[in-house]
Amino acid sequence: MAVLIDASILIEAERGRLDLGRHVALRPDEESFLSVITASELLHGVHRAIEPHQRARRAAFVEGILERFPLLHVDLATARAHARVWAELAKAGTLIGAHDLWLAATCVAHGLTMVTANIREFERVPGLQVESWRDLG
Repeated sequence: MAVLIDASILIEAERGRLDLGRHVALRPDEESFLSVITASELLHGVHRAIEPHQRARRAAFVEGILERFPLLHVDLATARAHARVWAELAKAGTLIGAHDLWLAATCVAHGLTMVTANIREFERVPGLQVESWRDLG
């Protein structure tokens, strides 16, 4: 099964706490994707950097990530999954963050496993396959 990589995993890699290349290599027959939502989260981190050298370092990391992984856009299938999952979680009183909800919907719509360091949030989504690479880093 292909995976969607969450920003939390990429931040762990940027900070040197996870070997992203090794984890991807452990799945040679599976594709790894990013969401445009994750791209925005990473780029937000670049713009928030105060020090010019930190901004340049982050920008180089983010641009390398964006070149490495194909991006999935929000399409109608994702919007339908988003609406359904949002309603289910709201009814159960277990809502997750707005960005995480879009990521979960992307996984549900496209049959992907969510790879994240934020297991507790994503485990609330019924039927979502969730995996953490954090402990393996």
